[in-house]
Amino acid sequence: MKTTNTSSFSIFTIASAYIGTVVGAGFASGQEVLRFFNAYGIIGILGIAISTFLFFFVAYTVLMLGRNLKAKSHVDIVLYTNGDVCGSFIDVIIIIFLFAGLSAMIAGAGAIFKEQFSISPILGTLAMALLTLFTVITGTKGVYNAISYVVPFLIVSVLFISIYSLLNNPITNSEIQIASDIGGATPNWLVSSINYASYNLVVAIAVLTPMGPLAKDKKKLFWGALLGALGLGICMVAIYFCLMTNITSIYDMEVPMIEIARKISPVAKVLFAIVLFAEVYTTAVGNLYGFIRRIPFRISKTYLVIITTLLAFIVGQLGFSNMVRYLYPVVGYGGLIFLAGIIYVWIAKRKSIV
Repeated sequence: MKTTNTSSFSIFTIASAYIGTVVGAGFASGQEVLRFFNAYGIIGILGIAISTFLFFFVAYTVLMLGRNLKAKSHVDIVLYTNGDVCGSFIDVIIIIFLFAGLSAMIAGAGAIFKEQFSISPILGTLAMALLTLFTVITGTKGVYNAISYVVPFLIVSVLFISIYSLLNNPITNSEIQIASDIGGATPNWLVSSINYASYNLVVAIAVLTPMGPLAKDKKKLFWGALLGALGLGICMVAIYFCLMTNITSIYDMEVPMIEIARKISPVAKVLFAIVLFAEVYTTAVGNLYGFIRRIPFRISKTYLVIITTLLAFIVGQLGFSNMVRYLYPVVGYGGLIFLAGIIYVWIAKRKSIV
């Protein structure tokens, strides 16, 4: 796998890479927002605000630590923020989740092929595995470019579907009540908002860390983190309202946003399915890239990419919904240890961030 000096990272590239890494099958499909925010009713909006702040706070801290520590991978960050014992534990969580996330995205591609195009899921998983493999082999620049190109299409499509839905079907009190009865991913809205940011950042740290040392201007890191967090927050709010206004027909669906797009027109459904597939791809790329950078095996990077992708393809046959439903919240709780370490660094080691 090639490595490329990309010191010319722009604010847009940083923000897009961040958004593209966080946004995957669960986010773009609406399933995550439904379970982590809509399920708590109107207070879910406050939960989104808290998650958005955490997205900015942690991303900026990781980027600055990566720059100042000249970090080569996320392990340099977690050992610095959480010490050798807790840091090693978090490192293991990140490594496992990067591989599991890659497997989940490959499985998600299969689900899209089956449910939206009536094509064998094995073809979807195979296509995603090959696309991800070849992108990561091209090296660092290929990874960040692939991610950044897709993000604008997601934001535009999500905003269009949400605005269209709200204009044609305003939210009612009964819909808010129905959403509150769905059952959330965690015991309450506050835990949900923190958990949501936590498990997403477990994946994002692997992509954010290498960007810090490659950016010469600290202001780019600040604005990149802020723009990325705001982009995520805007998309979350848009999906939240879109799901809420259609809650009676989509609360039990695997891919609710595509069902809402179908109500607009068959063309909108197909276009959003393509965007969703692309977002699954960006997250798969981010996961594989972060995983490969951490694994210390003394073999060719190219062979390691191929072997890892093949294993993820096999694991991905377990199914997308099962992996997302049971794995993500557990990883989020583990990620809280890292979040505590970030807060500690801001209080006790502030000079390492400025």
